Amino acid sequence: MPETYGPTILKRRAQKMRKETGNPNIFAPIELEKKGARQMITITLTRPVRMILFEAIVLFTCLYVSIAYAIFYLFFEAYPLIFQGIYGFNTGTGGLPFLAIGVGAFLSVAIFMYWDSMLVRAKKTDASWTLVEEYRRLPLACLGGPLYVISLFWLGWTANADIHWVVPILSGIPFGIGFMLIFMALLNYVTDAYEIFAASALAATSACRSIFGAVLPIAARPMYDRLGIAWASSLLAFLSLGMSIIPFAFIRYGDRIRANSKFCQELRERKREYEEERDREEREESIPSSPKQKTSLGETPESRSKEEI
Repeated sequence: MPETYGPTILKRRAQKMRKETGNPNIFAPIELEKKGARQMITITLTRPVRMILFEAIVLFTCLYVSIAYAIFYLFFEAYPLIFQGIYGFNTGTGGLPFLAIGVGAFLSVAIFMYWDSMLVRAKKTDASWTLVEEYRRLPLACLGGPLYVISLFWLGWTANADIHWVVPILSGIPFGIGFMLIFMALLNYVTDAYEIFAASALAATSACRSIFGAVLPIAARPMYDRLGIAWASSLLAFLSLGMSIIPFAFIRYGDRIRANSKFCQELRERKREYEEERDREEREESIPSSPKQKTSLGETPESRSKEEI
């Protein structure tokens, strides 16, 4: 696959120019960055934490995917309580209801592929909405969120000895669809919004959901014993209902949030400088650089003094 990361492209171009011109003082910005333990500790390792604290998109994405992830793992405690405790499934058959979640996950892939193909066709016609990150990714989460909530109410209020066991099992289908659509939409949105900082943003979401996924299931059995199957599942549904507002809020206010984001501002500045320097470098590629001064591709004097974020 072709390289798409701008700093790496400039690095390779600088290496090619050094070889062709014999000038050892041609560098890409990434080659001039300070690297070492101090830089890693003070910038790289702390960036995910700073993004959680100061970036609303990262914070609320972490919150939503963490809750969804934790509820999924909580089901490993809840399903045995429901299908073994109420319907008398044994240990061997008690895991079969999870197959419905797998069916829903497969269906979500079909939905995602359909949406992606529609997005590709819209890009070919230069549809204006394809240029907006929120419109490209978040509609899938707007579909997945309500399905996720419905599945939790469905499971809680149909898990009854008087209702056939297949009815609560089928709730796993919208659960699987909603779970996957929420994840695919929000993580792709974060990647599109932060681009070169996406690794740090995704690291933040991964850490948060892992913590929630480890801690929340511990409360599953006490919660279901105290509240009962119906109301314990409803509590999770109401919590998910509150979270489902997040993608709709991003669609409405996401552009303004990104406009005020320190990381997104830095990203836009870097992209502008990259485009300007790429055009200039293409015009001057055949002119050897002066051996007296290092030439940095993709970097202006002003950008060299800019604080690393």
